[in-house]
Amino acid sequence: MKTALFIGRFQPFHKGHLYAITEILEEVDEIIIGIGSAQHSHTLNNPFNAGERIRMIRESLKEHGIDPSRYFLIPINDINDNRLWVSHVITLSPPFQLVYTNDPLTTQLFNEAQFKVVSLKMHQRELYCATEIRTRMLEGESWEDLVPKKVIEIVREIGGLKRIRNIGTTKLKI
Repeated sequence: MKTALFIGRFQPFHKGHLYAITEILEEVDEIIIGIGSAQHSHTLNNPFNAGERIRMIRESLKEHGIDPSRYFLIPINDINDNRLWVSHVITLSPPFQLVYTNDPLTTQLFNEAQFKVVSLKMHQRELYCATEIRTRMLEGESWEDLVPKKVIEIVREIGGLKRIRNIGTTKLKI
């Protein structure tokens, strides 16, 4: 059985992430989706907590008919020590053989640990970008067409727009 690791912050989970996961699942049997920076929330860069992000991903994958037996959702806290980070990820995850990423540091660290690293095909990266989505949320612009329907529902349910705008207002005053 071939298992791959895909790590992201998913702040929020968007259609580009969904595209990447479906592409990866065409090549492997299972995917471990690592929720990076799991300890962070309630900031402009990381407005959603790990549980909210897990719900966004799980509900979006369910909505798109992806069999839950084909993926694991694993929160991964930052440890701020690159020498130990790969070992940290390994201790939190089921075994995997491949790592899918476009992040240069993640690529370097997993290559040094003798993992095969595969570059992701970015799907309309200029459009499907979590930073762009958060900016649109903060500025009251349209963002809903960039994320799966379940993400819209969860953001509304948890008061995510109000949270982002409150955080943004606080940051602007400082």
